[in-house]
Amino acid sequence: MPSSPQPVSPRWKGLLAALSLALAGFIWLSGLMDSLSRPSVAPALSLQQQELTLLAEPAVPPPLRGALLGESPRDALLKALEGISPEERNERQQQMLLLLQGQGSASAELDRQGDDPLLQQLHCEAGASDPTLCIDAAAAGQAAFRLAVSTVLPLVTALLGGLLLLGQAWRLLRGRLMAWPDVQGPELTLVDMALLVAGGFVVISAVGVPLVAFPLVGALTAGLGSPRREAVSVVINYGVMALPSLLILWRQLRSLPRERAPLGGWMQWRVRPLLSALRDALASWLMVTPVVMLTGWLLMRLVGDPGGSNPLLELVLGSRDPLALALLALTAVVLAPLFEETIFRGALLPVLATRLGPLPGVLLSGLLFAMAHISVGELAPLTVLGVGLGLVRLRSGRLWPSVLMHGLWNAVTFLNLLLL
Repeated sequence: MPSSPQPVSPRWKGLLAALSLALAGFIWLSGLMDSLSRPSVAPALSLQQQELTLLAEPAVPPPLRGALLGESPRDALLKALEGISPEERNERQQQMLLLLQGQGSASAELDRQGDDPLLQQLHCEAGASDPTLCIDAAAAGQAAFRLAVSTVLPLVTALLGGLLLLGQAWRLLRGRLMAWPDVQGPELTLVDMALLVAGGFVVISAVGVPLVAFPLVGALTAGLGSPRREAVSVVINYGVMALPSLLILWRQLRSLPRERAPLGGWMQWRVRPLLSALRDALASWLMVTPVVMLTGWLLMRLVGDPGGSNPLLELVLGSRDPLALALLALTAVVLAPLFEETIFRGALLPVLATRLGPLPGVLLSGLLFAMAHISVGELAPLTVLGVGLGLVRLRSGRLWPSVLMHGLWNAVTFLNLLLL
């Protein structure tokens, strides 16, 4: 898109943008500091995996158990449960701890554990002369399959992504990389972006969610039980949070002269051809995955787990209600990619790339995307993900591959949580 002279914004608009930036900075900084006090989802994920490992043990051939499951899944789970403080240990975890310590016994509660095969097995073993009679072969086989998929899928993804990255590096060295198309997007200013992201996405949403969403959630979820109440709350809160930014962007785009809009519109959705969009999304997802994994691994080695995971992860991990999971999946896999890509790669990135250059635009939009999630622990990995989403937007010249890649990333994350 040919660079056009940047219009001079009215003084009131500049002042409002400056105020929005100051307030957004305060809100984001406060949120990032508060995220340090939020519990990390990592211990819960680790505990779920250890439970799954113990349940799957009978289905794994004995010669392979040491290599695939570790020396003693039972001892590993016992140690993990003992590491949870009594105040934080829930009733189920307390039952498992007592049974693993040999202090529990078969009880009348056994009949109520039909939907919890591990607890059922442990209760049975407490009163059985032959523990092998307590093994549920079907449950063990299912657990082994889930464990295999949750372990193998990230490894295969990282391997394929690494190979694709090496291929891209080779093409770069040989000068065979295809030139990127010209950056096309809305002819908006940096002041407009400050009002959109800082003013709409951060400030108005911070006020709108408490004032509008909380009463609405209370009215609509009054008759619902957990976890459906929390799932409906997530959908409503996300919708209320997204609405101000979308309305501001809609108003900004309407003010632009239609005759200057590039082919495909200001946002460059360009859904067709769909096959090439899917190909770009899949390849970019594969390439960004090992980089995000490496970033997370380095973060853990250098500073440990800083906590502050996305609360949505805990909801998915702890829920088995189909309707609740469907609502959470709708938010994570459909609504979030559509909204966040519209703001960060549809509007913000083209403006930054046009004014500052493609690389600074990608880096800055990726950092702002990560900060918007208000989680110190996820800041670095999400910045890398945001950079990857920005690169696919510029490389493909359209927005739809970024949306598909974002949705794929969230869908795989969601699937991994369900498998555990």
